Amino acid sequence: MVRTSQWSAAVAAAGLITTLAACSPGGGGGGEASGQELTMLIAASGDAESTAVQEALDAWGAETGNTVELILANDLVQQLGQGFAGNEPPDLFYMPWDQFQTYAGQGFLEPYAEDLANADEFLPALREQFTYDDQFYCAPKDFSTLGLQIDTDAWAAAGLTDADIPTDWDGLTAAAQKLTTPETVGLSFGREYARLGVFMNQAGGELVDDDTVTADSPENVAGLEYAQSLIDAGALKFPQDLEAGWAGEAFGLGKAAMVIEGPWINGALRNDFPDRKYISVELPAGAGGQSTFAFSNCWGIPAGSPTLDVTTDLVEYLTSDEQQLAFAEGFGVIPSTESGSAAYAEQFPENAAFVAGVDYAASPVAFAGAAAAITDFNSQLEADGLTDPAGVLGGLQTNLQAALDEANG
Repeated sequence: MVRTSQWSAAVAAAGLITTLAACSPGGGGGGEASGQELTMLIAASGDAESTAVQEALDAWGAETGNTVELILANDLVQQLGQGFAGNEPPDLFYMPWDQFQTYAGQGFLEPYAEDLANADEFLPALREQFTYDDQFYCAPKDFSTLGLQIDTDAWAAAGLTDADIPTDWDGLTAAAQKLTTPETVGLSFGREYARLGVFMNQAGGELVDDDTVTADSPENVAGLEYAQSLIDAGALKFPQDLEAGWAGEAFGLGKAAMVIEGPWINGALRNDFPDRKYISVELPAGAGGQSTFAFSNCWGIPAGSPTLDVTTDLVEYLTSDEQQLAFAEGFGVIPSTESGSAAYAEQFPENAAFVAGVDYAASPVAFAGAAAAITDFNSQLEADGLTDPAGVLGGLQTNLQAALDEANG
């Protein structure tokens, strides 16, 4: 199966929302308790996700007497933008992490989440990710962090044991080098901010610190230099270098012995490479400590929605622990609530590393306008690689600063 990173496609299309500033969403009051016909727009990772969501909507509809038309997006950001531009947004939709600040800042989202019955149950990091101007806007539907997947057959063949599971960069380098053979590279992951950014964070860097852009900091340079050192050692290759669409495919094909991906890799491997044996562990720490990225969508509702009451009832149903655990079983995501994620870790102990990561996870930079700068950064990484970390980060510094200046007006 050939697919791109789950989190890079939305970034690439982010410019569309800037055309919406002259449009305003429809207004109205609350909705009827039953007999409502709602529309929902989602971007499903595959048949498993779309089936699980449809089953949940059918069950809620049977309980409430409402119906929901599920629309599967080919390009979520584009179709969502078109809906708002035409003043016909869906009643409920996946709101990607990288688009949230832009939509909230331009007044397109209803800040309903604080009024939910389960508002205080969401993980703090996810509440923060979907907070704008001190308002908790929309309920996180689930979350994913990044972990390190290890091919256990390759691990054993290289003579490695549990004691060799890397907890720091030195351990990662040693393991990746020992796992590298003429047929298999030790480590692979996407050549993009959504993966390389964790090395920058692990080195102690960040892109924005208290409204100051710090993309070209020595720490961020050190993070990219470490990744380049793995390339120089022959222990890291990107999926494109392995003739794979994404790291999960390279891993499934046996072309990479370790990869950095989120829990969505489980379903992909189960479907496409069911014989691959592996474990997921927490990402190793750098000089600045442990870090991973937390990715999430929230359940977006358009500002002034005429179906607000009934739609928030649906959101409460979809974000209940019971339903989120059903989604977890169906397509691998982690519940967004404290109790739900704890139950998930018990039910799926093989995925405990992803849950543990939320305690130190960072949210990828996502202020209004940042997506275009990240898209350009990814393009530079594709064109120029990591041979000049200071150079590519210098370009990111300039573009992010311009975006932040515009966002702050």
